[in-house]
Amino acid sequence: MGQTVNPENKWALILGGSSGLGLATAIKLASEGFNICIVHRDRRSNIPDFEKEVESMRRKNILVKTYNLDILKPENKDEVLKNLAENSVKVLVHSIAKGSLKLLNSINGNSLQKSDFDITMHAMAFSWYEWTKALIDNSKFLDDARNIAFTSEGNYKVWPSYGAVSAAKSSLESLMRQMAIELAPLNIKTNCIQAGTTKTASFEMIPNSEDLEKAALERNPYKRLTKPEEVANVVYLLSRTEASWINGTIIKVDGGESLR
Repeated sequence: MGQTVNPENKWALILGGSSGLGLATAIKLASEGFNICIVHRDRRSNIPDFEKEVESMRRKNILVKTYNLDILKPENKDEVLKNLAENSVKVLVHSIAKGSLKLLNSINGNSLQKSDFDITMHAMAFSWYEWTKALIDNSKFLDDARNIAFTSEGNYKVWPSYGAVSAAKSSLESLMRQMAIELAPLNIKTNCIQAGTTKTASFEMIPNSEDLEKAALERNPYKRLTKPEEVANVVYLLSRTEASWINGTIIKVDGGESLR
C-alpha cells in the first residue's frame, strides 16, 4: 500500500491496543509518525471494527503490525519480538484489561480464588515486566525509551468486585517505581498514567459500572467522563524529548476527578 518505515524506524509497541485506551494511544502515536505494533486478544466478531482503525492508521504512511495472540504465552512474545528490528521500540505501552471481577465474599459461593488472583496479577501487572525484560534482553529498545502502563483510581479506592484488579494495579505501580530506578542506567523512563473514569469496554464489564459512572460525573469538576483520546494525548506527551526527565511517577489524567 505504498507504506514506508518512518525515517527513524521508531515503533510503539502496545499491549492491548484493539480498543479503549490502547487503541486511542495507537491512533495518536500513528498520527505523530510512530510505526505501530499492537498485540491484542479479540473474538473474531470484534476484528472488523479494529481492522478499520488499522487501515486508517496505515493511510498515515506508517507501518502497522497486529498480532491477535495471548500476551501471557512466552512463545507469542517471541513471535512478536522477532519481527521487530533491534533498537526500534521507542514506546512500550501496557494496556491489558484481563482479570477476575468476582467478589471476595459472594452470596452464591462464586467468590475470588487464588487462581483468579494468579491470572489477574499476571495479565495486569507482571506481564508488563515480562515484556519490558524481553525487549531489553533482545536489544529492542531505542535509547531514551519510554515505558508506560495504565493504572486506575481503583488501586486505592474500594469498588465492589474490583479486589483482584486492585491488587494487580497496586503491584503494577510498585513495579513502575522499581523499574524507574533499576532501568535508569539503560536510559528507560518508566511511568504510569491514572486515567479518570473512562467508558471503555473493560469499564463496562465492572458490575454496577453505571453507579461508578454516575459518581464520577458528580465528582468531576467538569461534569463529564474522561475521553480515551485525552489519555492518549498524555502518552504522546511522555514520548517527547521534553518529557525525558519524567520518571517513576503516576500522572493523573482525570480533569481533577480524583481530588474529590
